Amino acid sequence: MTTTGSSVVPLHASRTAGGGHAVVAEIAQIILSGFNKHFDIFRTTTREARDNFIHGYWMASRRAAISRISLYDARVRETISELRMRSDTGTLDPELWQGIKFHYMGLLYRHRQPELAETFYNSVFVGLFERRYYNNDFIFVRPSVSTERLDSDNPVYRSYYPLRVGWRETLEHILLESDIGLAFQDLRQDIRHITADMRRDIGLPRRLAQHFQIQMLRPPFYRNRTAYLVGRVINGPDRYPFILRVRRSDSGKAYVENLISGRNEVASLFTSARAYFLVDTEVPSAVIRFLLGFLPEKTAADLYTQIGFHKQGKAEFYRDFLDHLQRSSDLIETAPGSQGMVMLVFTLPSYPYVFKVIRDSFRPPKDTTRQQVIDRYHMVKQHDRVGRMSDAWEFSYTAFPLDRFTDDLLADLKAEAASQVLIENDSLVIRHLYIERRLEPLNLYLESAGVEEVHHALKEYGDAIVDIAAAGIFPGDLLPKNFGVTRYGRVIFYDYDEIVPLVECNFRHIPPPRYPEDEMAAEPWYSVGPHDVFPEEFSGFLFADPEQRRLLETSHPGLFDADYWKTLQRFVAEERYPD
Repeated sequence: MTTTGSSVVPLHASRTAGGGHAVVAEIAQIILSGFNKHFDIFRTTTREARDNFIHGYWMASRRAAISRISLYDARVRETISELRMRSDTGTLDPELWQGIKFHYMGLLYRHRQPELAETFYNSVFVGLFERRYYNNDFIFVRPSVSTERLDSDNPVYRSYYPLRVGWRETLEHILLESDIGLAFQDLRQDIRHITADMRRDIGLPRRLAQHFQIQMLRPPFYRNRTAYLVGRVINGPDRYPFILRVRRSDSGKAYVENLISGRNEVASLFTSARAYFLVDTEVPSAVIRFLLGFLPEKTAADLYTQIGFHKQGKAEFYRDFLDHLQRSSDLIETAPGSQGMVMLVFTLPSYPYVFKVIRDSFRPPKDTTRQQVIDRYHMVKQHDRVGRMSDAWEFSYTAFPLDRFTDDLLADLKAEAASQVLIENDSLVIRHLYIERRLEPLNLYLESAGVEEVHHALKEYGDAIVDIAAAGIFPGDLLPKNFGVTRYGRVIFYDYDEIVPLVECNFRHIPPPRYPEDEMAAEPWYSVGPHDVFPEEFSGFLFADPEQRRLLETSHPGLFDADYWKTLQRFVAEERYPD
C-alpha cells in the first residue's frame, strides 16, 4: 500500500479506474529516487579521496574505498523495503510492471547516469520478487538509453595544444588545472621529468599532426597514496596514453613521480587485480568512453568495475557475453589446469573468462564450508588486491544455452554441483557462480616456458606472495596451480578458499629433533596447532623440480623464514601497508 497524506492507494489499482497511471509513475519514481540517493552517497564517499590525499590520510582513503563497495546493495534493499511497505508483492502483475518499466524509461531522458539507473532498476525488480528474470519484458536486458554522446555541462576532459602555446606552458597548465588540492613542490622540475619521460617512452614522430593535442580527464583518479592524472595524446589517427602519477611529499606538497605511457604499464593500472579507483564524475559513461579510446584491450565491463561501479560492470559483462554466444559456436568446457577440490571451473575457449562454481561437498583434506568460501571471496573484494589477487564478479541465477556445454562438463556439474544447477527448457541456470579473467595456470606455464621466462615467473611468484602478505592476507594454499600468469607476464593469485588474515597465523620455526629417530618418523616430533605455519617447509612441497626450488629460494629467501613473516605481521598490525 502507498500512503499519501491521509489517503491510502493500492499500488495494483485498476488501470481503467484512472488510478493506474499514477501508481505506475509512483513506483517508477520510488525506484529512481533510490538510485539517485545511492549515486549521491557514492559520490560523497568518492570525494573523500581528494581530502584524504591532501592531508595524507592513507588509511582513511583505504576505508572509504572499502565502504563504497557495499553502498549499492544497501540502497537496493532500502528501495525494496519501501516498495514492500507500499504494495502487495505476492504476485507479479505483468501489465503493471511493463508500464512501470516504460515510465521509468521516460524518467531517464536527460538523466546523466541512465545506464546505472537501469541496472539499479533490474536489481530492485529481481530482489523484490525473489525470482529469476534473465530475459523478459520486465527488466532492462538491453540498455534503452544511449550514452554515446552523454556528457556533463562541464565536459569530462580538457584539450591542450602544445604546438600552439609550447610544451612547457602546456604541461604547466595540465598540472595547475588538475585540482588535486595541493601546491606543487617544484613545478619546473616536474615538467623536466615529464618531458624526459615523453622523449623516452611515448615515441612520437618527428612531424606532428596539425591538430596535435593532449586531452586530460578533469577528475583525478585516486588509489592508495597516489593521484593519477589520466589523459591521452592525439596525433592524427594515433592515440597514446598519457598518465601522470602524482604523489604527496611528507611536507604536504605534490610532485610528479613519473609519466606512464607504455601500453602494458597503463593496462596494468586498470587490471582487476588492483583496488578500485576513486573518481568523482557526474557522467561515468563519458569517463569510460574516454578510457576505451586508448585501452582497446579493456572492455566497458572492466572499466566500470575499476572506477567502482562493479554492478554496472557485471551488467556490461553479461550483455557482452550474450552477444559473444550468438556470434560463436565453440563449446563451454572444463578449464585447463588442475581441478580444484572446492571449485568446478569452466570456460568458453573463445572468450577470455572462467566461470567458477562451488562444489556441493569437499573431499578431505579440505576442511571448509560453502559459506566460508563465499566469505573469503567477499574478503578479497573488500581488500586492496595490490595487483596480485584477481577480482571476481559474483552472479546469481545465470542462464547459459544448454547445448553449448560439453557432455563431460555437464556430467561433472550434475554430479559435483547438483544443488547449483537447474535445467529449464533449453537453458542451464546456475544459482551461484564467480566469473574472473582467464589466466594461464602457473604450473602449466612453467612446463613449457624457456629458461628466462621460468626465472621471471618464479620471481613474480615470490613477489606475489610477498605483496599479498604485506597487504595483510596469507594465501594459505601456495601451490603454483593456484596462481596464474597474465599476458604481461605478471603472476596473480586466484584461489581463495584457504586465505586467512595474516595476523591470525602463528609462524613457527621447526624445532630441532630430540633424537636422530625423530627425522625418520612418520609423524612430526612437535605439536602443530590449527593456525601454525612452518615456512621452512614451503620449498619442499611447492616445487618438485630442484632447479625451480633453488631459484625461488635464491630470489626470495625470506619466504622460508618464520622471522620474516613475523616482521610482515608486525607491519600489518601497525597498519604500515606498502603502496
